[in-house]
Amino acid sequence: MRATHALLSKGFVGRSVDEFKRLSNIALKQEGLYTPSGPYNLVRFDEPSSLKDCKTMSDADMGGFSRAALDYIPATSTEPSHARFHGKVSIDLPPNRPQIQRTGYAAWRTLDRAPTLFGRSLWDIDPYIYLAMRIKSDGRKYFVNVQTESIVPTDIHQHRLYAQRPGEWETVLIKWDEFVRTNHGMVVEPQTEMMRQKVRTVGVGLIDRVPGEFDLSVSRMWATNGMNSEELKEDGRMGHLKIRKDTPESEKQEK
Repeated sequence: MRATHALLSKGFVGRSVDEFKRLSNIALKQEGLYTPSGPYNLVRFDEPSSLKDCKTMSDADMGGFSRAALDYIPATSTEPSHARFHGKVSIDLPPNRPQIQRTGYAAWRTLDRAPTLFGRSLWDIDPYIYLAMRIKSDGRKYFVNVQTESIVPTDIHQHRLYAQRPGEWETVLIKWDEFVRTNHGMVVEPQTEMMRQKVRTVGVGLIDRVPGEFDLSVSRMWATNGMNSEELKEDGRMGHLKIRKDTPESEKQEK
């Protein structure tokens, strides 16, 4: 069998080597037997090319008038490098398309990760309790979206992104087991546990349908079992962490 150009490319081989190193590191540290102490990076916007691994979406894709952009912002003396998710939400319906009855959303997510010699690249976040995000929010109603290798491909697990300090940089922790299974924006019953060993993509959406500008900055996203001293110092936190718990039933009513 002749190897294809894609298999021989440096990118494919490099990804395979990185995956081999990751799996070897897990075996050496016996992280399958013990709770990992370090963070597991999912998304880091530390260079302009990091945006190539993401895509934006909005109702403009089906004829609506919302706008969404994801721009790279380099680090300064006061801010980390980050992606700025911004645009404008419109709830105007497209003319001559009566089948479209609802607009007013914008989102971004990571692309499906490229394959390696070990198969399809997926995140295994099962050993971790929290999803952590370093953000600066405008206070609007954003949701974190997680796609897995679900039996239903259109299922998305969602959780409200609660910002405690709008307009300032902060670290938000969300428990993985508090995400709610949805499909096309609606809560699905019965609820099933997220396939945490097979996470495909992560992202953020704005679905409050409030017309106007929005602006959310995201520096990084990672899986963790708690914040270390460096992260606590970065966030300016003192004392115990306060993790705000989502209430699926209330979110269901708001939808």
